Amino acid sequence: MLTFFGRQQQYCDGVSRRDFLRVGALAVGGLTMADVLRLQAEGASAGQSPARGKSVIMIYLPGGPPHMDMYDMKPMAAREFRGELNPINTNVPGVEICELMPRQAKIMDKLAILRGVKFVDEHSAHMVMTGYPDRVRRPCFGSMVSYRQGRQNGLPPYVSLMNNKDAEDPEYCGAAHRPFVPSGPGLDNLSLTSGVSLDRLDNRKELLKNLDTIRREVDYRGAMTGVDAFTVRALDMITTKEAREAFDVEKEPRDVQQRYGRENRDFLRARRLVEAGVSVVTLATGGWDTHGDNFNSMRKQLPRLDQGIHALVTDLHERGLDKDVAVVMWGEFGRTPRVNSGAGRDHWAPAGFALMAGGGMKMGQAIGETDARGERPIGRGITPSNVLATLYRHMGIDTQATLPDHNGRPMYVLEDREVVAELV
Repeated sequence: MLTFFGRQQQYCDGVSRRDFLRVGALAVGGLTMADVLRLQAEGASAGQSPARGKSVIMIYLPGGPPHMDMYDMKPMAAREFRGELNPINTNVPGVEICELMPRQAKIMDKLAILRGVKFVDEHSAHMVMTGYPDRVRRPCFGSMVSYRQGRQNGLPPYVSLMNNKDAEDPEYCGAAHRPFVPSGPGLDNLSLTSGVSLDRLDNRKELLKNLDTIRREVDYRGAMTGVDAFTVRALDMITTKEAREAFDVEKEPRDVQQRYGRENRDFLRARRLVEAGVSVVTLATGGWDTHGDNFNSMRKQLPRLDQGIHALVTDLHERGLDKDVAVVMWGEFGRTPRVNSGAGRDHWAPAGFALMAGGGMKMGQAIGETDARGERPIGRGITPSNVLATLYRHMGIDTQATLPDHNGRPMYVLEDREVVAELV
């Protein structure tokens, strides 16, 4: 991941970077955005597409959320399957969800539930981020979008608020297309360190202009060029009010912040970022590995998640962003339909769910179904690749296109390129 104020990092090809443009105590922390800007420009010269103005927010539920306690409830099943929670009606006739999510029930016409999604039995986000199991190392969705479309404005095209290094690797897309990770308390990494004035920063810029011999090999495609220009652009981003404020949820009116809730600030931050022009934002929320005490965990977590989803989707519609911004929420798999002896549910890859919103897609429906116990999909089933293919379509990216891997072999964006037809 690329971060401001970070410790020593490595690019995907193993080259170490020690904040090589600090120039003494530059105090804007490593200038990793300079790396990003420079490498992305190299990619752009290789034929990237222009910006299309579309975005995706990907919400990851780590640990594996229980489909039968959320969006695929089975009230007629035996108690050891149906569990302790009950379904409620939504504003879409025939579609029911958990009683702990009443806010979403009121906006189901703006949501689509995918049931019977077939995952793999891996405790990893790799499958939902790439469309491939963990053993098949491929670029993640955000990196692929960054590679194909490049920069759109003064902000990075791909921002990770979840910081899942393993699942968000750019692989052969190259180091330029790692996500930007705005880590640090209060996102202080997007402002100048105490004691560094703009005058001092301007002086450092002048110094950098004279360091025309600084070069370093950081990417297998070739040597670094144009250091000064990209460093200045990175510095400009740090000192530009609009760029910093895109990450700052405190700039939102108090009633908007309250609508999301303090525990859903990343939902609000994601909305601000896509509104500012970021193409892909990922975030993670909650802990869903409920091998024990599943139902009490749901009673704590689902109301909070319900508030966040309702606020985000409603906000996107109110701001006229619902056609341009697609939202997906899912975990790495579902959980066992049969409740275990500890009132928990264990890992269950054969069937799970995904929740979709926005993107100009057909909402107000439940797509796919599982059997009476929620154990297996009925019919074709849906795969993470199908969902990602649908999102790539939204972004205007051709999934039949290829790009070279580290050995120069042409690789498809996805092998399974079938979209979820009911959504498009």
